[in-house]
Amino acid sequence: MTGPLIDVHALRHELAGDDPPVLLDVRWALGGPDGAAEYAAGHLPGAVYVDLDTQLSRPRRDGEGRHPLPDPAALREVLRDAGVRSGSRVVLYDAATSTSAARGWWVLRWAGLADVRVLDGGLAAWTAAGFELSTDVPLPDPGDVEVTPGALPVLDAAQVADLARTGTVLDVRAPERYRGDVEPVDPVAGHVPGAVNHPTTANVTADGTFAPAADLRSRFTAAGAGAAGPVGVYCGSGVTAAHTLLALEVAGLAGTLYPGSWSEWVTDPDRPVATGADPG
Repeated sequence: MTGPLIDVHALRHELAGDDPPVLLDVRWALGGPDGAAEYAAGHLPGAVYVDLDTQLSRPRRDGEGRHPLPDPAALREVLRDAGVRSGSRVVLYDAATSTSAARGWWVLRWAGLADVRVLDGGLAAWTAAGFELSTDVPLPDPGDVEVTPGALPVLDAAQVADLARTGTVLDVRAPERYRGDVEPVDPVAGHVPGAVNHPTTANVTADGTFAPAADLRSRFTAAGAGAAGPVGVYCGSGVTAAHTLLALEVAGLAGTLYPGSWSEWVTDPDRPVATGADPG
């Protein structure tokens, strides 16, 4: 593996080879459309659909965010059903911008899989290149992959609060949500005091592919990442934050996910909330 992204031409070549990667369709969007329905209407040949809400997350418990990390045993069965074996190469894609595919990439890396990549530009890039879609649902031979959670570190709320004062924490939601002007999803508006706003939309270009590594690195450095200290990343529920962690890796940098993100932070009324454009 040479990096966390693969383009459509390289993927098409690999899929035609003797040892193709396992291909996972992770189309999802907050509020729809339904990813399973989109998959049924047409997907990359050989792709298996994986549901972000129910298979790359588990049901929420009191005090948690909207997308808790999946139960390892359940995730193992999802991956085995998709045909993932020990040592398999895995490629994930979504509709275009890789937001939900990045969540899958991060979860699989956290689960101990080593060779995991995201299709840059997703299904939109595939069809723009003139490549075919399929409505056939594959029936892969069951895999034997093992899941070892904790291969990537995570932050809890207390660690995020400390890191926002001692290092760098990126809040990757839209600026209006960071400022607390609006909050369409969670019951409290604002941000973690000390966190810096760095919206996920800055990670990709107009066609949904990731910006060049040098551009990403420059933007992250300007936001305070790339220095000697650690970098934490959160969003609303731990999905788009994974996209920024993918962008950090493309840029040759590193960060750590706060999986609970803002939807977990606001479950405790004793946690402080900052509003406005300044970190606070």
